Amino acid sequence: MASSAAYPDADENLEAIITRIEQKSRKIETLLKQSKPVEALKTALEWSPLKIRDERCKSANWIVVHRAMMAIRDVDGMFNSLDPEYYDILMKYLYRGLSTGDRPTCDQCLKIHEKLTEKAGLGCILRSLADTVNTV
Repeated sequence: MASSAAYPDADENLEAIITRIEQKSRKIETLLKQSKPVEALKTALEWSPLKIRDERCKSANWIVVHRAMMAIRDVDGMFNSLDPEYYDILMKYLYRGLSTGDRPTCDQCLKIHEKLTEKAGLGCILRSLADTVNTV
């Protein structure tokens, strides 16, 4: 997973966190317009509010990650460019996506989940399910 400095601290002001998520959202939209979905996903996964308990922050970041994740068309190609440090956090977001029950979201999450499990192994699944402190 990316270094802990890449994630907000639980003591950080919630409004500042929301502002950073909004800035990240604008950057992702720019990347998607430039046809750079993998870069958009990397940007979305960076600085995720894992230790933050505020659901508003988690939901705002989920929307950003979801937008980037749904833009991925070449899942195999994505893993050629995605660094392993993102695998565990991506797995957490895949399970959040599956929990929505939304058909297109679930379909995309299952495609990515299959390839991620092949690439990262079962340990990635276990780490994401066992870690109840750093939630998305």
